[in-house]
Order: sequence, then C-alpha cells, then structure tokens
Amino acid sequence: MSDYTIRSGDRAAFLAGLRELTDFLTANPTVLVPRRPSFAVLVDADDSDARRAGVESAASALGVPVADLGMGYFDARREFGPISYLVIGVPPQGRQ
Repeated sequence: MSDYTIRSGDRAAFLAGLRELTDFLTANPTVLVPRRPSFAVLVDADDSDARRAGVESAASALGVPVADLGMGYFDARREFGPISYLVIGVPPQGRQ
C-alpha cells in the first residue's frame, strides 16, 4: 500500500464532460474560452518522499519529469496545445 493518495475523479464522467464541452463550444462560437486552462489532480501525503512518489507515479504515465517546486510541493505537467494537465503534490499546510 502506498503512503500517498491521488485525488482522482470519475474517468468516464470527466471524458464525457470534455466531449460535451467541446461540442458546446463548437456549436456556439461566440462563447469565450480561457486563454490558458488547466486541469489538476492532487496528491496527498504527509511525508515529502511519499508526495514525490505519488507525483512520480502519475508523471510516468504522462511521460514527463517531476519538478520540485520547493516548500514541499512537487508537480508534473503536460501541455496539450494551450491546455495544461497537472499532477500536484501538496504538503499538509497547503491543503487548508
């Protein structure tokens, strides 16, 4: 069992929502879109090494490196055009 928890959602619902959003924006070209949208998945662990391990696990699937942001934060991100997909390890004091 791992020492970290990855806060992930319902994959099928997420993908269906993205398709619905794409269809809506395609059908309604006057609706504004964000300049730099992002999606984030959070990794919880009280221990810094466990937090990093959780982010590394997700980063491997994304094919990207892990960045140590300092102060106990880690992230991995992959860009899809202007859209960022992030996995972020947040220390206990940052989760409040």
